[in-house]
Amino acid sequence: MTHAVRAALLGATLMAAAPAPAQVLEFDTLDGWADDDHQAALTVFRTTCGALRDPVWAPVCKLAADAADSRTAARQFFELLFRPVVVGDPPALFTGYYEPELQGSLTRTPRFTYPLYRKPPELTEGQVFHPRDAIESGALRGRGLELVWLDDPVEVYFLQVQGSGRIVLPDRRVLRLGYAGKNGQPYRSIGQELIRRGASMADVSAQDIKAWVRANPGPGRDLLNSNPSYVFFRKLDDLPAESGPIGAMGRSITGLRSVAIDPAYVPLGAPVWVEKEGRQPLRRLMIAQDTGGAIKGAQRADIFYGTGFSAGEAAGKIKDGGRLIQLLPIDRAYALLSDR
Repeated sequence: MTHAVRAALLGATLMAAAPAPAQVLEFDTLDGWADDDHQAALTVFRTTCGALRDPVWAPVCKLAADAADSRTAARQFFELLFRPVVVGDPPALFTGYYEPELQGSLTRTPRFTYPLYRKPPELTEGQVFHPRDAIESGALRGRGLELVWLDDPVEVYFLQVQGSGRIVLPDRRVLRLGYAGKNGQPYRSIGQELIRRGASMADVSAQDIKAWVRANPGPGRDLLNSNPSYVFFRKLDDLPAESGPIGAMGRSITGLRSVAIDPAYVPLGAPVWVEKEGRQPLRRLMIAQDTGGAIKGAQRADIFYGTGFSAGEAAGKIKDGGRLIQLLPIDRAYALLSDR
């Protein structure tokens, strides 16, 4: 879900949005705050500090670079320079995403017949282009826009939802792909569409949707095409194998330390304290380094779980409540209150 236009994101200021209630908290009211690895969070925070253009972040980023590399020093850094702020009305909605690792081929073969496309050169930002069903029916065929071919149309769809991936080629080389743009059509949840068609709320995890589509090829294709939004990709030739996918701030993101948010309510690059409930509760300081088409609202976040099958299994099961708390520079935190 890396998924958005970088130019609109680097300011890390709150963008225009419907006013939401805000409350400044104390750190000792954050459940589990003292037990987290603040040094790990500070390391991730540093990776995108340089992309923050709002002057309020400049002294914060300078001090982040100079902070000692210890858990104690990192915790002191966050507690000295930030204030926790709840924007909007909990409960939050937390979901998960990941970087798929799939089999593929650079050429079409009897096995690999489903293409991933690069962005057409005539497609400009914000332009409304062919919907998904038209593209899947061949609207781009024969133009040489195919980047790679996969063997499963369901994985093509979910790779677009995730926004990035690793494709293992027959010679074992790994092709890294990142988000390049989309077709300007609205995003519609196929999970909600499946519920509309009669599925229970318990049957809309990513794993369950994949299983249903594979078991029902015709209706399954119609279900996927009910979402007209379509994502195009680009090759990431210089991305090291050990690095995570590229997020909305143009930097690699980190498993269980990076989160996708709605930049209309949460500044990109800001630390956020996650209090996720559910079967596997999570209390962790993360960094808002990504966005997503389905991530809308002040109490909405998508947690990046990492790369590969296990990360996908974990991410696909997450649909939990809780509380999302922003950590804002002190002046910005109290200015936010006065704006409400």
